[in-house]
Amino acid sequence: MVSSVTLASDGHWKTNAYPAPCFETQITAVPGRSSAMNLLVIADDEFVGNRVPDEPVDLLVSLGDLPDAVILSIAERCGCRGILAVKGNHDAASAFPEPIRDLHLVTHEFEGVTFGGFAGSWKYKPRGHFMYEQEEVEAQLASFPAVDVFLAHNSPRLIHDRDDEVHLGFIAFNHYIQRAAPRLFLHGHQHHDDVTLIGRTNVIGTFGHRLIRILP
Repeated sequence: MVSSVTLASDGHWKTNAYPAPCFETQITAVPGRSSAMNLLVIADDEFVGNRVPDEPVDLLVSLGDLPDAVILSIAERCGCRGILAVKGNHDAASAFPEPIRDLHLVTHEFEGVTFGGFAGSWKYKPRGHFMYEQEEVEAQLASFPAVDVFLAHNSPRLIHDRDDEVHLGFIAFNHYIQRAAPRLFLHGHQHHDDVTLIGRTNVIGTFGHRLIRILP
């Protein structure tokens, strides 16, 4: 069974259980689209390839802490037309191999939907890859443009995060959501599945995999 998250008529998110495979989250992200876009989101589970349903998808989204080989294997299996990704705090410093597109502090348009992203986690130890102080993230995102879908490894502060030395969210993400109001803010890192609506932004945490359909 997998969880299904839908927006109910009263404005609250409702979670149900369905036999896998299914598309878990359906959201109108970009008004005016002529057709739906199917996203497979993966994060933080190197064995996720054993559990991903055999569903064709348009776009694979990786939110970090996954081997490149796993990402590429899932992309081939699902027949996706693009792969967008950000690095996690446990990932290697080397660049992603093609055709994985790194979205850290860059934007990319895919079939009329704009994506952007930020890698890594809070700097909870002196050394390591893709770890940042709160002030660093604030400065780097200060002029980052608005996008429809924002990809991150870490979560916003006090939204799905944990008060421990490793899993503190980035305050700069809260400020970005307030300023830019992306339709979707997708993150991993916290090792649990959550959906929270902040204004018009759906903050969606994923551990393992989640299927999202962006409706026209």
